Amino acid sequence: MAASELTPEKCAAFDCIERNAEAIALVGDSIFYFGELGNQEYESAALMSGLLEREGFTVERGMSGFPTSFLATYGAGKPVIALHTEFDGNPDNSQKPGVPEPSAIVDGAPGHCEGHNVNAAVMTGAAIAIRRVMEERKLPGTLKVLGAPAEEQVLSRPYFVRDGYFDDVDIALHPHIGADLRVGYGLLQSALISATFTFHGESAHAGTAPWNARDALDAVMLMDAGLNQYREHLRPTTRLHRVIVEGGHQPNVIPKRAKIWWYFRDPGAEGAEKLFEHAKRVAQGAAMMTNTEWEHMVLSAVWPTRGNQTVAEVVRGNIENVGMPRWSNEENDLAVALQEKAGAGVSGLRHDLPPFEGPAEQRASANDGGDVSWKVPMVKFYYPGNVPNIGFHHWAAGVALATSIAHKGAVAGAKVLAASALDFLMNPQLVAEAWTTFRQELGGVEYHPLLPLGQDPPADLNRDLMEAFRPAMREHYIKDKPEFV
Repeated sequence: MAASELTPEKCAAFDCIERNAEAIALVGDSIFYFGELGNQEYESAALMSGLLEREGFTVERGMSGFPTSFLATYGAGKPVIALHTEFDGNPDNSQKPGVPEPSAIVDGAPGHCEGHNVNAAVMTGAAIAIRRVMEERKLPGTLKVLGAPAEEQVLSRPYFVRDGYFDDVDIALHPHIGADLRVGYGLLQSALISATFTFHGESAHAGTAPWNARDALDAVMLMDAGLNQYREHLRPTTRLHRVIVEGGHQPNVIPKRAKIWWYFRDPGAEGAEKLFEHAKRVAQGAAMMTNTEWEHMVLSAVWPTRGNQTVAEVVRGNIENVGMPRWSNEENDLAVALQEKAGAGVSGLRHDLPPFEGPAEQRASANDGGDVSWKVPMVKFYYPGNVPNIGFHHWAAGVALATSIAHKGAVAGAKVLAASALDFLMNPQLVAEAWTTFRQELGGVEYHPLLPLGQDPPADLNRDLMEAFRPAMREHYIKDKPEFV
């Protein structure tokens, strides 16, 4: 069987997805209005895991210490196919859908400005279609569906890998929103270490007795200055960036505690580790200069995302079967208006499939699915649910995410995801070929988690911010519930 062959099983999955296009759209739109930040995606996780549970999946919740994670499983035996994706939003990016100018749903509130809400809809819709085909056609194998919280903090999937949730997986598939329908192989994204550095000193009155203080904020600023000076000596592909998350409370009380949160990025895991080790030395120097104490905590540490060539070729075959959506004039007009307002290249929506990428160009972005891609053969493929030339984490990236552009893109993405999973479920030889190329691609590199042993995730991450905004956001929740038929 050719990987790109349009089999009766795939046709049945496509029929299920088309029949439930409105339900898939409603999943994505509901999560869009939930607008939940990482580790606070309670409504989003409950919606997805509840739908899968009603479909006959066995659901485990709260894996690896993440309150909003879930694993839905159907079937038994080999092969084991894993679908995994994210569903969190970003702070301060509330945006009304379909409005091509900055216009918040709730001023200052979190929102979706990348498209993880649509990722969730694609995974849910595809999983339901695959499960129904597995049952109807008596297909052997196991389907695992993993909901990965807090991807915007590059957080959960390294913990899942460390804790064994991918130990029995044969093939992993990760759908992500984009502006076209494409897949690549090779190194796709960078490694990243996320860590906080907390400095402890002693407070005093800044006006009357500053000599009695040991200023923790001074230490944070010196660390920041030290790493800024180091930027001159970094390779162009290396990145480091930060936010000060604690800097004191008022100017006349010298802070006895201050905290800075850093991301360290490099094309390779070893490079990210070296950059992190240098940062620790800078922190030690800052503490010595300010007579403070310091500590650090690794929140997450991920390997670069890679794509397996065999899996990518299977996905590409299904991309060619599905093709790009047919956009209406109104949809294209919205894209053009948005591109003009955002100062992006004005090209409208894309209509043609791009060339097959491989090896793809590695980007400086990171994704917490990277560890999965060194554990098992995996690809991350993109489906067309957003507007070309619009950068993520910006108000403009939220405009299309609960419109027909996202709805059509989600149907295309769900079809590609379902068809690719079915190819591997029905053809054990394809699974074996993927593992052969996977071992060749690793070239002797042995994966080991970058996470410290025994590290627990920050389960309370973003709680205060969501609690502050959720009451106002709740007024905009969609009342209708998706029903799959």
